[in-house]
Amino acid sequence: MELGLDLNLILLLSTVAFAAGFIDAVAGGGGLLTIPALLTAGLPPHLALGTNKLAASFGSFTASWTFYRKQLFNPQFWRGSVLATFIGAAAGTLAVDLFSADLLNRILPLVIVIIALYTLLAPSPCDEQRGLPEKDRALRTKQWSQGVSLGFYDGFAGPGTGAFWTVSSMVLYRMNILLSSGLARSMNFVSNATSLGFFIGLGHVHFGIGLAMGLCLMAGAWIGAHSAIRFGSRFIRPVFISVVLIIAGKLAVEAWL
Repeated sequence: MELGLDLNLILLLSTVAFAAGFIDAVAGGGGLLTIPALLTAGLPPHLALGTNKLAASFGSFTASWTFYRKQLFNPQFWRGSVLATFIGAAAGTLAVDLFSADLLNRILPLVIVIIALYTLLAPSPCDEQRGLPEKDRALRTKQWSQGVSLGFYDGFAGPGTGAFWTVSSMVLYRMNILLSSGLARSMNFVSNATSLGFFIGLGHVHFGIGLAMGLCLMAGAWIGAHSAIRFGSRFIRPVFISVVLIIAGKLAVEAWL
């Protein structure tokens, strides 16, 4: 599908992308802003999801590289998670292509609202543990179950995946929020890049919009990752969720009414 690159539209989407990159690097869930924005701009659901993956790959790479440079992510330790996430994301992306655009129009607003409410209401786990978990069979099971399930979700829909990774990692591995965030941003990049490859093959990516948003996501992610390392994520959640619920509510009214 061909869409005109109106300058005002690109500037608006790029501004949203910058904010999403910052939020995603700090707390996860930047897709809760970018996907509704792309849908509101008039992109069909499949094209919105694919274009979002292109933009998100820029931001998640920047954030994951920042956490890696700060020694808050160990690729060797989490190699099982990487493989599991790749498999899950590939399956999820292929699955979403089977759904009709009309059905996705109805499902996505509901998914976004549910994930936003969960992110707002879910209790924050303890933030005292500062080391990596012990290597054992239970760890491998957790890595594979977490990677496949969250990878599949990110490939299928995506909003809130980073927040899910952070919260579930704190619970499963008893790690503090910085180590959990480093894992979350890195696995988010794995699933974004995997899903992007399949979306490109399926023809569901608008490269002009995706690249413009991706550059702004990179800038926001760089600032957000450094802010997260220094300050944490609690300060941004209330405003973030409020904006998301307003946008998702608008999409829900348009899709269902």
